[in-house]
Amino acid sequence: MSGAQATVGGPREGQTFVGPSTFAKWASFVKLPHTVFALPFALVGVTLASWTHAVTVAQVGWAVLAFTSARFAAMAFNRLVDRTFDALNPRTQQRELPRGVISVGAARLSVVLAGALFVLSAWMLNPLCLWLSPIALGWVLCYSYAKRFTRYAHLWLGLGLSIAPAGGWLAVTGAWPTPWWLLPLLSIGVASWVAGFDVLYALPDAEFDRTQGLFSIPAAIGVPRAIVMARVLHTVTVLAFVLVGVALPAAGAVAGIAWWLGVALAATILLYEHSLVKANDLSKLDAAFFTMNGVLSILFFCCVIAGRLLAGART
Repeated sequence: MSGAQATVGGPREGQTFVGPSTFAKWASFVKLPHTVFALPFALVGVTLASWTHAVTVAQVGWAVLAFTSARFAAMAFNRLVDRTFDALNPRTQQRELPRGVISVGAARLSVVLAGALFVLSAWMLNPLCLWLSPIALGWVLCYSYAKRFTRYAHLWLGLGLSIAPAGGWLAVTGAWPTPWWLLPLLSIGVASWVAGFDVLYALPDAEFDRTQGLFSIPAAIGVPRAIVMARVLHTVTVLAFVLVGVALPAAGAVAGIAWWLGVALAATILLYEHSLVKANDLSKLDAAFFTMNGVLSILFFCCVIAGRLLAGART
């Protein structure tokens, strides 16, 4: 491919694997390290459900497989849809499709296989998950077209990943919780968190998006105001997690303390993340985007699972 020759020696994106192995190629293609963002929140949903329902190893395994396969399908589809733009953007020219490292046919097949595995995993969990699986899959796949018509594609992505905690809950229970607004609150927290850091991720591409007729918040309102928007979204994140803590059924002092510790850590990490990003200096954006958000999701889940384990087994 012409894109492959044009990009030899170009800059490599962060969170990619180096080497000719098949694993490195496909892991970079779908940005495997980014799984660390939302997967812990799927496990948060599983953990919260464990207070009222016994959880089996099989349920956890199928839930993790469902989330991972849906994310694989969504990322691979996004690479397919955006391959022309990726070949033009200096930041993304080293991706696998523009370089010809992965063929379009292989990428299409991977989307089909990953989507089928997601539906299979949902079927193995319970009927409700099976019935909801096409809706969830359709939403995350259609995200790839959002930048063609709306500056709020970041929110579309956030809503897509916000399925994670609700999916984790439903994987165990097969039913909506009481109070009914518990999962929507948790999902709002995840959606605003993801949308906020996706706005930051889009900052370097603001000018490229404008020239290509693509929509994003940084392209529409400029980098300084986009950073403010990201801060607003992350404020919503913390408030949503606070409200979830208030709404959670009484689960003992230990679990309650662990939840509030998780919220405090999340707020602290988000404050530090935003201290790294300035309109006139995006050199620390990679640390703010990947490292800080990865740490946030893992630590938050560790607090929730620690509270559950320390409070004792379900009786």
